[in-house]
Amino acid sequence: MHHLLRTILSAAVVLGVLVLGIAPARAAAETYSIDPQHSNVGFSVTHLFSKVPGRFTKVEGTMVFDPKDLSTGSVEVTIDAASIDTNVPDRDKHLKSPDFFDVAKFPTITFKSTKVIPDGSTKAKVEGTLTMKGVSKPVTLEVDFLGAGPDPFGGRRAGFEARTKINRQDFGVTWNKVLEGGGTLLGNDVDILLNIEAMRKVQKAPETPKN
Repeated sequence: MHHLLRTILSAAVVLGVLVLGIAPARAAAETYSIDPQHSNVGFSVTHLFSKVPGRFTKVEGTMVFDPKDLSTGSVEVTIDAASIDTNVPDRDKHLKSPDFFDVAKFPTITFKSTKVIPDGSTKAKVEGTLTMKGVSKPVTLEVDFLGAGPDPFGGRRAGFEARTKINRQDFGVTWNKVLEGGGTLLGNDVDILLNIEAMRKVQKAPETPKN
């Protein structure tokens, strides 16, 4: 009888844990800030018969993610359009003009995620809205989660690589030149590659009220 009573009590405890949700909780999603000194926003576009690379040197943003459940994540990125760098000052000046990015009128390029679709434990498709030159269009990033862990400074970092391709014409970046033999000087497809290192944001403890 004593053994039966103990069994019933044990079952009741297990049931209570399941019902009340007292089971050990998994780690919650955390917020990370992009480290601009260790991140790169690169692109390439066809010029005649080769692809010319470039990058934006100023980027900031935040991402929320849980390595155990990438679907709970979100991303917001802001790029300083005037920070474009193709290693040719005259070309960069032209790219900043109204012919291309018109940075005086549209100083930033932004991406805000709307959905994260995991593909295994380290890959995901991140759907979102890219806004460039005042035009907003849906874009999907193919993302690789490269890992997360402590850094030498007492913090925690995470690494990501993301790729996508856009048509610049869709965003009003239409300047081109027709070649004498046919075709155009520039291609319309732009390959984008982001290498991101992010630092976990430290939550500040609430201040103790002063009497």
